[in-house]
Amino acid sequence: MAVLRVDRPGLPPISRLDLPPADLGFAGARLGVADDDTTGRFLGQDFEAAEITATPESAAADLDGAIAAGAGLVILLADDATTLALADHAGDRALILNARARGDALRGADCRANVIHVAPSHAMLADALAQFLVLKRWTRWFLVRGSHREDGALADAYLHAAAKFGATIVEQRLFEDTGGARRTDTGHVQVQAQLPVFTQRAPDHDMMIAADEAGIFADYLPYQTWDARPVAGSAGLVPRSWHPAMEAWGASQFQDRFERLAHRPMREEDYQAWLAVRMVGEAATRTRDADPARLRALMLSPGFEVAGFKGQKLTIRDWDHQLRQPILLTTGALMTSVSPQDGFLHQVTALDTLGVDRPETTCAF
Repeated sequence: MAVLRVDRPGLPPISRLDLPPADLGFAGARLGVADDDTTGRFLGQDFEAAEITATPESAAADLDGAIAAGAGLVILLADDATTLALADHAGDRALILNARARGDALRGADCRANVIHVAPSHAMLADALAQFLVLKRWTRWFLVRGSHREDGALADAYLHAAAKFGATIVEQRLFEDTGGARRTDTGHVQVQAQLPVFTQRAPDHDMMIAADEAGIFADYLPYQTWDARPVAGSAGLVPRSWHPAMEAWGASQFQDRFERLAHRPMREEDYQAWLAVRMVGEAATRTRDADPARLRALMLSPGFEVAGFKGQKLTIRDWDHQLRQPILLTTGALMTSVSPQDGFLHQVTALDTLGVDRPETTCAF
């Protein structure tokens, strides 16, 4: 295997606590390899994952190099556009396991047969939050969306989730990214002054939903709004694939093992890379083979499942190659709930209430 992380230059995060560690994603994959080897040694199997850091400009060449070195399975940590471009570039030479990109288009009109999506989609995250808010009867939402393309895609997922579960968007507002130094005194004071005025005169609402995939403004929203309302989405109550405070279903021991290895808490990219490596290991154990075509066939079969410390086995949707998984609803320090919520039923599995279901998909492999 190879783990290919494509780092795109950009502004640092709003909080220095969110600065990405140098081994982001790679540390999760290392734990996955160790876990695979625990089982593999009894079957004469040995797992390896090359670690490659690339730029958008070098990514295609780096992917070629990994494939030439024998990696027929590539765990990819990249944005939507780069993931699509590299999937097309790889073609039938490699199976791509998407461990970062969340765009619904990658699971829809732009889906590719050589990609399995380990990272949850925007639709899954939005639906997970929507179920919880509807269950609480907090159904009037004031949606604030950022001005970047990925913000619009996330906002569209919240619009769809509201319609799907019976919430009402009372108003949408666009927060324009004007650039600047967000973490200097000047930048901080500017945002403090902007947000109360920006959010005033909104219709009556229960929740403010922030769609800020680019990480420009959402973290400033709590306690800076004009009306005293809770914030959710990209700040406040946040839907995630993983959280370092997770302790249920054996996760405490899992967290401890990761922290001993990496000397830091596990982040979502680490979990998603670990899960991708474990999916490969599970498939290799069952087939006793390393052929990517056979591993792909097993992973996409109805009988394949993998454990993810989320209380139930995780499986792959055959219509868009998305890994089904519960979504954690989290605050900064704690896990508040887990979706799908009780009472949201489905004829196959409650996990398919999160994200795009078979009758809705626009994916055609």
